[in-house]
Amino acid sequence: MTSPDAIRAAGAPRPSAMGRFASPLLLLAVMWVVQLADAILPGSFTGFGLRSWDLDGLMGIVVGPLLHANWQHLIANTVPLLVLGCLVAVEGARRFWIVTALAAVVGGLGTWLLNAPGTLTVGASGLVFGYFGYTVLRVFAPGRVSHRILYAVIALVVIALYGGSMLAGVVGVREGISWQAHLFGAVGGGLAVFVGRGRPRAT
Repeated sequence: MTSPDAIRAAGAPRPSAMGRFASPLLLLAVMWVVQLADAILPGSFTGFGLRSWDLDGLMGIVVGPLLHANWQHLIANTVPLLVLGCLVAVEGARRFWIVTALAAVVGGLGTWLLNAPGTLTVGASGLVFGYFGYTVLRVFAPGRVSHRILYAVIALVVIALYGGSMLAGVVGVREGISWQAHLFGAVGGGLAVFVGRGRPRAT
């Protein structure tokens, strides 16, 4: 027997593709507006980033992903954030923001702890790695077999497109690039696979 909740869910209109992708587009738009303001206004916003081993710098867990060192830094993050973020957002805005929050928090705390004291970290690459980790590990989330097969195919495509650059972002990175943010952002995204999912309902 189908539950009343399932009946209501079946009758509810599904969000359009544009509605699903509004969240990553909004996040990306905020980053570009912040970068534009940073370029126009005196001073620099990057000082509000994540500063390791500084309790005042913990606010950078929230603010740091929105800040970038320069336009090149932002542009480099834009395409992978949009592509991988939209793959996450296919499951809805709530799922997208759960993944974003965990990637930011786990990535930020790992960076804060493992970077040298006083190191300043900014940029959305931790989120990019979080979306990558989530997309690759989503196949292990509970759900229908057909969905998990689809997620496995998507994961293989994502690994083929971004796997090499993601590995290079953790192993042997050049000075000035935070492998800690990359690694722990991916860990946060992977953990998000299992967070906030209800148990399958009996019918």
